[in-house]
Amino acid sequence: MRILFGFAGGNGHVQPLLPLARAAAARGHAVAFTGRPGVLPKEFEGYPAGADEPDDRRPLRPVDRDREERDFLGGFGGWIARERAATTGAVARQWRADLIVCDEGDFGSMIAAESLGLPHASVVVLAAGGFGRPAGLSTLLDETRAAHGLPADPSLAMLDRHLVISPVPPTFRPAASMRPFEMRPFEPVTPAPTDPPTVYFTLGTIFNTESGDLFTRFLSGFRSLPIRLVVTVGAGIDPAELGPQPAHVRVERYVPQASLLPRCSAVVTHAGSGTVVGALAHGLPMVLVPMGADQPANADRCAELGVGVVLDAVSATGAEAAAALRTVLTDPSYAAAAQALRAEVAAMPDPAAAVARLEALTA
Repeated sequence: MRILFGFAGGNGHVQPLLPLARAAAARGHAVAFTGRPGVLPKEFEGYPAGADEPDDRRPLRPVDRDREERDFLGGFGGWIARERAATTGAVARQWRADLIVCDEGDFGSMIAAESLGLPHASVVVLAAGGFGRPAGLSTLLDETRAAHGLPADPSLAMLDRHLVISPVPPTFRPAASMRPFEMRPFEPVTPAPTDPPTVYFTLGTIFNTESGDLFTRFLSGFRSLPIRLVVTVGAGIDPAELGPQPAHVRVERYVPQASLLPRCSAVVTHAGSGTVVGALAHGLPMVLVPMGADQPANADRCAELGVGVVLDAVSATGAEAAAALRTVLTDPSYAAAAQALRAEVAAMPDPAAAVARLEALTA
């Protein structure tokens, strides 16, 4: 097959697609990607589409869930869907795709597939199902569908018509209208925590530049703890901005999560879906400081399942951050809850099994 992978967002929307793409390539299928140029995976043929997120620094704002839902609706359901329907459709025709696989927010790629008569599969990238199907989504998407000669879809049947693949532990994201095919996001590894414990602290690759003094504020508390701390600040921030650090604190722009998490004992995170799923796949408890997008929903779910402590990004002090981290490191209930979800992930089918489901779509 010739499988075109599309994604409508940034790095958090492309990373969940990669295990599936690699497994498809390993089975002899041709694979290409289309999406934002700055995060197109270099290991596959790529077709840039759209613009990258700017690295502009923005002030930290209180969480506003209504605002985030409006932004998601107007963006992913509106102008992004229109743009993606046109660009993915053009690439699929040029590249002669047999199948389109996209992230669950890439509604435009789904419309492109339908307009070309191709099957499509979507991959879950919003771990807790944040935003879901907000009111008004079908109306916005119907405008784009009409522009591509498709009938209205008031029930949003398009979203799960063919196949939905989920790399999220099933307990974390309960099934919606159609139970997704589960796919293990990481190969099982035997964790090798360090002594003193290693902690990973990240605010992601988009909200890192909207975090104000959150890095320095939390570091002021974490420095006093008997831990090894690895901090990633992202491409848009110079690690030197955080000032000199003691020997047990390492600040980098980027460290591959998959190589770091097996050595960790806990994670401090903005509650982005990729980091949350990575932590759960390795059985790690978390301290969560949501700032926007789907992060509040992910943090809520972590708290409900007892795998983490949630702090307010605007008001939490360094001392409160240190206390929360100490709690998840020393209270065994958090690690036990996270390990239960790790067991779920280990039992999920591997990406090769998901590729077999893709093959069935074009049989």
